[in-house]
Amino acid sequence: MKKGEFQRKVRKTHRWFGVILGIQFLFWTIGGIYFSWSDMDEVHGDHQKAHIHPLGSDLKLISPQEIIQKIKAKDSVNFIFDIRLIQLLGSPVYQITYSKEHDRGKKIQLANAETGELRPTLSKNEATEIAQQNFSNDAKVKQVEYLTSTNGHHEYREQPLPAYAITFEHPSNTTVYVASELGTVQKFRNNKWRVFDFLWMLHTMDYQSRDNLSNWLLRAFSIFGLFTIATGFTLFFVSRKISTKL
Repeated sequence: MKKGEFQRKVRKTHRWFGVILGIQFLFWTIGGIYFSWSDMDEVHGDHQKAHIHPLGSDLKLISPQEIIQKIKAKDSVNFIFDIRLIQLLGSPVYQITYSKEHDRGKKIQLANAETGELRPTLSKNEATEIAQQNFSNDAKVKQVEYLTSTNGHHEYREQPLPAYAITFEHPSNTTVYVASELGTVQKFRNNKWRVFDFLWMLHTMDYQSRDNLSNWLLRAFSIFGLFTIATGFTLFFVSRKISTKL
């Protein structure tokens, strides 16, 4: 193959690689600028989280063992994974995670930590009140949605379900997610987070779950990037030799 023809093929290959990768490089650059200039506390909604007064130390709590016995009276309990004391609308509540089998079918039971009374999962009104207590801004509730499933693009993906999504009438369009079985707030999502999440999807090139950094498309573009660099260096040296001869 003649040097001139070889040079044209390398130049053409490099040009097409450059066009294809250039679009993705633009996405990476835009995303990088947004990420570096964003306050992550604002993205996560930390500045919108109200201060909840802790429970006092003069509590008279019953033993979790009494509650476990009550759970056994209505369900099979072979393993206890977690016992937590949480605050639910100003009252101390035990959050007990248990199962019949070791790694399957985990269940959660809430119980009043002072009386031992087992309580059901959160109602819509309770979840809304919890969201209002935790949202620092004085805003009206715009919408309440009960979620039993989410897809890979949902802003509450891979989080405890079922859950209530309470959206407020606020410029940030903030949604507070409250897990009905856990009885606690899980996530704050606002417009800044949604922009961040969209750009993160473009950055990771994971158009299914958004968070997989090992997806094949990203790997392929990494290899294409090496080819682009290689053809660029080849073109540089081939062009340099020709210009030197001239």
